[in-house]
Amino acid sequence: MKLNDIKNLTTEELITKEQELKAELFNLRFSHATGNLANPMQLHNLKKDIARVKTIIREREIKKVNG
Repeated sequence: MKLNDIKNLTTEELITKEQELKAELFNLRFSHATGNLANPMQLHNLKKDIARVKTIIREREIKKVNG
């Protein structure tokens, strides 16, 4: 997921997206543990996407507090 795509989402959509990504990460971890994950880099990329979403949410919180 690109940073510009994330920035265009509303805060509510970002929170929903974060929850979806976390659920997907759980499923990928389960697949990896059972040996059914074809590309382990998916885990890495998904963690990065979650971090990007959290960063944008936090930036907006700080911006709201500081005015």
